Parts: sequence; structure tokens; C-alpha cells
Amino acid sequence: MPEPVETTSPDGVDFGWVMQVTFVLTIAVGAPIVALLSITADLTSWGARAEFAIRVGAPIWVVTALSVFAYAKRKQE
Repeated sequence: MPEPVETTSPDGVDFGWVMQVTFVLTIAVGAPIVALLSITADLTSWGARAEFAIRVGAPIWVVTALSVFAYAKRKQE
């Protein structure tokens, strides 16, 4: 069995894990929420669609990232 190319031994929270889990959860949970909320929105142009996605998606991403970080911080102790 070959040796692993990279290994990590983080002190504290593993931010790589936090970023990866945030990315996956934001897509898995956030995308359906944005899609459901877009049903009632008036999205007549591409600019309006992009603005809506950013306005709704950014808070979802922030809440997801903070939740994942808090989980990682709690589990490390």
C-alpha cells in the first residue's frame, strides 16, 4: 500500500473539512430552498435571477457555514 501523499493533523477545527461540508450541504439543502422561494418571485431577466440567487443564497450559505463550524468546534472538545 503506497503512503498517502498528504496528511493533516490540525490543531483545533479542521477548516478544510468545514469548507467541504459547507459546500455539500449548501448545495444539497440550499439549492432546493432557493428553487422553492423562486416560484413566487418575479424573475423576468437574467440580472433579476442572479440578484435573487445571491440575495437568498448568501444568507443560506452563511448560516450553513456557521452551523458546520459550531458542530466541528463542539465535537473537537
